[in-house]
Formats: sequence, structure tokens, C-alpha cells
Amino acid sequence: MKKLAALLALALASVALVACGGSDDSTSTAESGGETAAGAAAESEKPGNEAGGGSTVAFEADPGGELAYTSDEASAEAGEVTIDFNNPQGLTHDVAIEDSSGETIGKTELIASEETSETVNLKPGTYTFYCTVPGHREAGMEGTLTVK
Repeated sequence: MKKLAALLALALASVALVACGGSDDSTSTAESGGETAAGAAAESEKPGNEAGGGSTVAFEADPGGELAYTSDEASAEAGEVTIDFNNPQGLTHDVAIEDSSGETIGKTELIASEETSETVNLKPGTYTFYCTVPGHREAGMEGTLTVK
């Protein structure tokens, strides 16, 4: 009888631990219907955007520690574009957007081991995205953002 009671108590404790152990308090900054920043650069429509366009573009620094983004190409709809950036590295990075004249028109915060977002108003055209940390762009942390 004592063995049965001990076994029952162990089973109940296991169920309680499983029920409490799967919670994740982190939140996603991606818009509803969009993708999280934890993937390669991607784009999705922002629902309910009043400006007649816009999208969310997700960027991620290389999780293996290389000075690179997981993709060197991205696309977005013209209008207010939200840049979701995930940097799993301990080294600081950001995402800056540069127009064809070489002017930086928006950028995220410099972050390490976290996520951030920034919204930029973009017209149709071709832009360059890059990391502003000295030497990172030259090492390969840049790509092309096409806005339609």
C-alpha cells in the first residue's frame, strides 16, 4: 500500500511539473498574421494598415556567429515597413536601411542576444540593408531590400 501511495504521489508531482514547465514568457513583435523575426528575411502584409500598404520584414543575424544575416535579399510593400530584427549573437548588430543615394533613412537599435523592431516609411525602389557596426558591412552584413 505504501508503494502505491508513493507511486501515486510521484505521478502527480510529474504531472504538475509538466504542466508548469512548458511556459515561455517571451513575446513576438511581429504583427498579427506576420512572421516572427526568428526566420530568414521574409515579408508579410500588415493587416489593417491605413497607409495603403506596408509590411513587416524579418531579419536575423547568423546564429552561428558569422558576420552575416541569414539572408541577403528581402522584399516589402511600399508604405510603413516594420523591421523586425533578431540577433541571437552576443556581438552587437543592427539593421539600417539605405536609399539609392547612400542616405540612411532608418535603423534599429544596436542589440546583442535579443530582438528589436523599427518602422520606416519606404517608397517603391531598391534599398540596401546593412549593419552599422564598423567593419560588419564590409565583412558581408548587407543585402538588398526591394520595395514594391
